[in-house]
Amino acid sequence: MVRIAAIAPVLPAHRHAQSEITATIAPLLTSDPRRLATIERIHGATGIETRHLALPLDAYAGLTTFAAANDAFVREGTPLAALACRRALAAAGLTADDVDFLLFTSITGIATPSLDALLVEQLGLREDVKRIPVFGLGCVAGAAGIARVRDYLQGHPGDVALLVSVELCSLTLQHGDDSMANIVSSGLFGDGAAAVVMVGADRAGDVRGGVDVVAARSALHPDTSGALGWDIGGSGFRIVLAASLADIVEKHLGRGVVDLLAAHDLKVPDIDTWVAHTGGPKILQAAARALDLPEEAFAASWRSLARVGNLSSSGVLHVLADELAAGGQIPGSAGVLFAIGPGVCTETVLLRWPEES
Repeated sequence: MVRIAAIAPVLPAHRHAQSEITATIAPLLTSDPRRLATIERIHGATGIETRHLALPLDAYAGLTTFAAANDAFVREGTPLAALACRRALAAAGLTADDVDFLLFTSITGIATPSLDALLVEQLGLREDVKRIPVFGLGCVAGAAGIARVRDYLQGHPGDVALLVSVELCSLTLQHGDDSMANIVSSGLFGDGAAAVVMVGADRAGDVRGGVDVVAARSALHPDTSGALGWDIGGSGFRIVLAASLADIVEKHLGRGVVDLLAAHDLKVPDIDTWVAHTGGPKILQAAARALDLPEEAFAASWRSLARVGNLSSSGVLHVLADELAAGGQIPGSAGVLFAIGPGVCTETVLLRWPEES
């Protein structure tokens, strides 16, 4: 069985109250008093208390070009990713030399060489490490990354893999854009990163704790491609965020989860631990309705959303890290991790806490 040996969630140092961020960012979107009031209302309704930003708050007024934003992504994202990797490897009792496979994902910046290539030298990874950089999966990439690394490790049971997510969402801020999508985005997304150490079956017995990755299910939902993503142009990444996204989640998520569980003789009530995508209040509420669960079932995700906002692909990794740190899961009990991304697509991962040896 493939096992998650350790997760290291990391956050940038610049932490601010939601109200402070709104007061600084809103005038960058509009000078219309009525729209400013709308921004304040929508940001306040997210339930987010604090967020972490890659740059000092006063720097965003001068972040007006895609080139400047992307330079900041590489400059700030690389050391954040390296820190996460070092912490995750240390927690797993492994070194950089042990890593055979590296999957890197982000939707908030681009680089060639990609950040995973820069990490090889910074971390001291082997020259023959296998790398896959991923761009475009968006918020679903944390869950999909776990699933795809599992696929790799099933064929390489003696290997060690690193999944690395870096999302500096604040760098995609669009000046002078008071569209509803940009208003919601500017109040919802935070910055963060995470690294996950996963090991194949031959090495799982060497890991104390962690959680096993049993199976995964991918789904791409028809006629939804215009609901979520980027409109990429001269100003960089302009968000596409349809008001119908929560309805899409409510319509499609349940079937995927139920089908995955049924393949393993499980039902929704059998799941003790839920790691839900921190997509925002409407997404979490829609997911609860889709699965006929009380909102309290996603308590860990609600707490993470309030503390750091939506971290895109890093979000579910932060929530899972919180669950592993809290402990208390019954050995042998099952968990489900899921996320939603552009496409619109969903990824569902079935977890199981190891039996005590």
